[in-house]
Amino acid sequence: MRIDVLGAVRALRDDGTPVDLGGPRHREVLARLVAAGGRMVSTDTLVDDLWAEPPVRAVGALRTFVAALRRAIEPDRPPRTPPRVLVTEGPGYALRLPRAQVDAHRFEDALARARRTPDALADLDAALAAWRGPAYADVTGSLWARRERARLEELRLEGLELRARLLLDSGSGAELVAELGAHVTEHPWREPAWGLLARALHRAGRQADALATLRRARTMLVEQLGLDPGADLQRLEADILQGATTLQPARTVWTAGVRLGPRTTVELARTLALAGGDALVHSRRDRLAAVQAAERTGDIALTARVIGAYDVPALWSRADDPEQSRAVVAAAERTLTALGADGPAELRARLLATVAVESRSADLSGTERERAGRAAREAEALARELGDPALLVFALNGVFLQSFTRPGLAVARDATGAEILGLATRHELPNFAVLGLLIRLQSASALGDLDAATAHARAAERLAVSTEASLVPVLTGWFRARATAARSAEPGGPTAATAAARYRAAEDALAGTASMPGLHRGLFALALLGLRLLHGRPAPTDPALDWGPYRPWAQPLVLLARDRVEEARAALSAAPEPPFDHMQEALWCLTAHAAARLGEPVIAARAATALRPARAEHAGGASGMLTLGPVARYLTAAEACADRG
Repeated sequence: MRIDVLGAVRALRDDGTPVDLGGPRHREVLARLVAAGGRMVSTDTLVDDLWAEPPVRAVGALRTFVAALRRAIEPDRPPRTPPRVLVTEGPGYALRLPRAQVDAHRFEDALARARRTPDALADLDAALAAWRGPAYADVTGSLWARRERARLEELRLEGLELRARLLLDSGSGAELVAELGAHVTEHPWREPAWGLLARALHRAGRQADALATLRRARTMLVEQLGLDPGADLQRLEADILQGATTLQPARTVWTAGVRLGPRTTVELARTLALAGGDALVHSRRDRLAAVQAAERTGDIALTARVIGAYDVPALWSRADDPEQSRAVVAAAERTLTALGADGPAELRARLLATVAVESRSADLSGTERERAGRAAREAEALARELGDPALLVFALNGVFLQSFTRPGLAVARDATGAEILGLATRHELPNFAVLGLLIRLQSASALGDLDAATAHARAAERLAVSTEASLVPVLTGWFRARATAARSAEPGGPTAATAAARYRAAEDALAGTASMPGLHRGLFALALLGLRLLHGRPAPTDPALDWGPYRPWAQPLVLLARDRVEEARAALSAAPEPPFDHMQEALWCLTAHAAARLGEPVIAARAATALRPARAEHAGGASGMLTLGPVARYLTAAEACADRG
């Protein structure tokens, strides 16, 4: 079965025949659950969303609607067996359908893929074609529907413009003139649309019309809004007038054996990386191409400068693209060997810092981790000798990323973050100032000092406005969800449901970025597990949860929650030691908790040994994004279990 909401709300069986959903209220209940994206919606919220003035028996009516919907969408479910699609969860209901079976979710996922890679254009085409009218078109009077309709419409317009941009970048696009002309007529305040129309006209050989289009945009913005066109439109007009090569279709920059200016390209890639989002994804690709091209020239100094020029602040201990990181590290090490120990200190320091930054601790073997740690220390020492603050903050970034060698190092990381922040502030290096604030936020979070962490979050948000660091509000949103979760376990604090909703909102914001896939997977599931542990509840068992890289440590508790004790014991025995990353304290605490629950003293003793240096910290707090509560709680249980053995 699939559900469509991009138009009137409907459900279709696998053979395409429609499902009779009942009356308008039935369809609205189903639609509201679709809009929740798999999250539980409480009965109180559903009642408030369905009725401006709920009748006396509103809850009973809601239950009637739900029962009827269950019969409609699961007609073959045997009597007295629990529903699998529209399920009861806690104080409300949730819709359990794979995202591919809901048209709105398919559309959002296709848009996210197309933001990351042009190869997803076909999926985006299909997703845009699925729109049959305004989203939730027959749910007209509800505030929630108006908000969701507006959100999805904004994404649809973004999708149309992204599709046009991808076609133009690929060398097509002349056929888009009529479509884009209608688009700017309907949405005249969307500056990117005017630029796309001008590019399409230029691609069609209509240079004069392209310039006239840009003049129309300028006139409209100035006369009706009192605003000059943005930099992109101004740059496009200049490019058209000058016949710039940037208007030609994008092509692969590097070809074997040809010198094409790799240093210029890597500097551009660095600029794009600092912009974040799609630009960051493309910058990584261009950076590696530039490094490879520089190596082909045989110019060792040039290669060293190209590799070391990409001093982009890095916060997370898992690489976004491990394969590319390994390729960059290998190139840096080859270049270090070619330079020799007597090579220029500044070049060697940048190469060593690159090795330290790109060698993210979660992805390394023991030998690689030792090598990366040495590189970080050598880069720091060289940078201090040279007295170059920009080089020193880059080297200290590597020191920070190599500081996850054991649990309990939040104080040391805070000192590194404070030095980065101080240097960056004094020497006007705003992107590294943001990094320093985020490191201090994470460290304060790990130490349970939510007031200090909140102050660092606010400072980072203020600075991010001027640096255009688009990921900062996403990360600070996660921190505020983490703080809500911690306070939900305190007397008079927010409810667990409120904390879960904050985590879901933070997850939605993160899923909308293309910048940090190394961070994204498994985070929401781990956050929910931590929230449940804070409240003494079993692990979540929803099969749709993506545990990402954290599954081996969560699995024993998930199996225990399903009363599959022996399978849980086997999973605990099979779980490896946690990687040396932001989540190591959290994963050790999961191991300790499972071992105590299952009465496994040997594993409990191993977990206790690892956790003792982190006794004063909060599990998961080092991420600044979630919490399982104080490490001491899990350590005490593990020590008690070990003593009993």
